[in-house]
Amino acid sequence: MAIFTRRGFLRGGVATLGVGGLSASALGAWTFAIEPGFLLDVASYAFTPPRWPAGLRLKIAVVADIHACEPWMPAERVRRICMAANALEPDVTFLLGDYYGGTTWASAPVAPSAWGEAVSLLRAPLGVYGVLGNHDIWHGPLPQMRGDDGETVARTLKQASVRVLENDAVRIAKDGSPLWIAGLADQMAMRVSPGVFRGRDDLDRTLGRIDDDAPVILLAHEPFIFPRVPERVSLTLCGHTHGGQVNLPGIGNPYLNRRIKREHSYGHVVEDGRHMVVSAGLGVSIVPARFNRPPEIVQITLGETLVASGR
Repeated sequence: MAIFTRRGFLRGGVATLGVGGLSASALGAWTFAIEPGFLLDVASYAFTPPRWPAGLRLKIAVVADIHACEPWMPAERVRRICMAANALEPDVTFLLGDYYGGTTWASAPVAPSAWGEAVSLLRAPLGVYGVLGNHDIWHGPLPQMRGDDGETVARTLKQASVRVLENDAVRIAKDGSPLWIAGLADQMAMRVSPGVFRGRDDLDRTLGRIDDDAPVILLAHEPFIFPRVPERVSLTLCGHTHGGQVNLPGIGNPYLNRRIKREHSYGHVVEDGRHMVVSAGLGVSIVPARFNRPPEIVQITLGETLVASGR
């Protein structure tokens, strides 16, 4: 399946305008329509975490922050994204939360049954696993719609054959080598006051489910947890930040919440020998715009070193 990438789009025509020829209207069209609604990159990483079993090669696909809503993320676009993830031929696929739309600037919601049907197309020999995000708990299919504490999203995922992990872990095996997939409940599930949240996450309980020394991959919607993740965890996977969503030259990403360390906002993070990969996600939240951070599927190969970036 062909993937419509930023490079491909630029080669196909935008580059012919020239930097000087980009008008305000063209920039607006790019930021509010083309980049968030049409582009799809694959961000590729390959590395071997400490204490990773010798000879174990694991291919992972990550789909994060779908934020299904019209017109930026209709069900058909979710379907194409899932098929593109399948085309990467992963051993295992992870969903990192925020399936519901995150902006009030939407023309219509996408019903859970519609995006759920698209997600049900995901295929991986070792299974598809997921966690919930803050938007799935806070509200319904759009921010102005009443929610049900994430029950509909969890049920939709289960109907799509996604194993939902909320402070839980499951043991799987690749080529005879066991490993654990652990999923953390959302860290911003309850609003206490403006800008203050209380989570449902319980890292100790989650890791307490693990009863042997096999490697652990931790799924967590937000990257806030990373400073507390022990060396025992081979890899932490997160979404939520959208990689800043809007990244202005010379300014950076004003979109980011103050709770998010800038170095934890995107990409492959290594601290004290611990590894985390943060996805830029797929949809939009708050403002329906993306700039210099296109939607992406993440592809990770553990047990291998990447010579050249796939981005």
